[in-house]
Amino acid sequence: MNQKVILTKKFGSNEIDILKKKYDLIIVEEEGKTLKDIVKEHYNTVALIPFLSDNVNKEIIDSLKNLRIIANYAVGYNNINFEYAGKAGIFVTNTPDILTNATADLTMALILGVSRRILESDKYMRGGRFSGWGANLLLGKELNGLTIGIIGLGKIGFATAIRAKAFGMKIIYNSRTRKKEIEKQYGFEYRDMDDLIKTSDIISPHIPYSSSVHHMFSKDTFRKMKKDTIFINVSRGGLMDENALADVLEENHLYGAGLDVFENEPEVNERLTKLENVLMTPHTGSATYNARSGMGKMVINNIEQALSGDMPDNTIPELKNMLKY
Repeated sequence: MNQKVILTKKFGSNEIDILKKKYDLIIVEEEGKTLKDIVKEHYNTVALIPFLSDNVNKEIIDSLKNLRIIANYAVGYNNINFEYAGKAGIFVTNTPDILTNATADLTMALILGVSRRILESDKYMRGGRFSGWGANLLLGKELNGLTIGIIGLGKIGFATAIRAKAFGMKIIYNSRTRKKEIEKQYGFEYRDMDDLIKTSDIISPHIPYSSSVHHMFSKDTFRKMKKDTIFINVSRGGLMDENALADVLEENHLYGAGLDVFENEPEVNERLTKLENVLMTPHTGSATYNARSGMGKMVINNIEQALSGDMPDNTIPELKNMLKY
């Protein structure tokens, strides 16, 4: 009998077909039950594939007596009690790097959408209001010459910076470690956080979520920004206080915001939905055919390595030393 694998939600059909051929695959969303109920029924499962929206806590982990790996279908993994899993000898993996270009592309799409008032323009056209060209109709911002402040110059942050540079933008950044070689090669400038917040025309964080950065974009932080700043968030919803953001947008302190992530997904702050200078997408940073297929293949590879007794290539950094054989 094939080993059991639990998948919380469907992803690419090709990758699901591969899983079904190799394993006894249980897909939670097809069962009409909760993950909590499913793990109790299938306690001998060897691999769990959750999404970022699935809370894999101590109770879930304890219910799966033969669990060898939690293969998260995401780059982030703050939905998993990975420290507890690691102490139990269970691998926790993610899907890094494969999302880089897709997420950086969406970041630029949101920047362009907000700066050129694409949402407002679309509504204007669909509402039948267009009566001809006008010199002052829906004026927006040109990106050339603006300063973008990127917080976190990892792979996604760097990919975003390269795209922004191609639009003629000045790149300033803040990161845990300074990237002097990148500064020298590309002309990027390192700034302390306070200076970046106060001087950027566009601010885009690209950092993982943890309790230490919860609401790092608070009302005080937003008020430090220049009055016509554009705020972009494709990283994690918990980085921003949505009510504080709504406050400064309603007061016209910021030019606008482009958001792909939210504090309490799938719920969205109703105040934000009513603002025309807020462009929102439903957490689709990685929503390209290439990225999602790559994520699925990476998940399968992680599982195969773990069940073969090897450390998966994409074991999260916090567990690599703990689980080293």
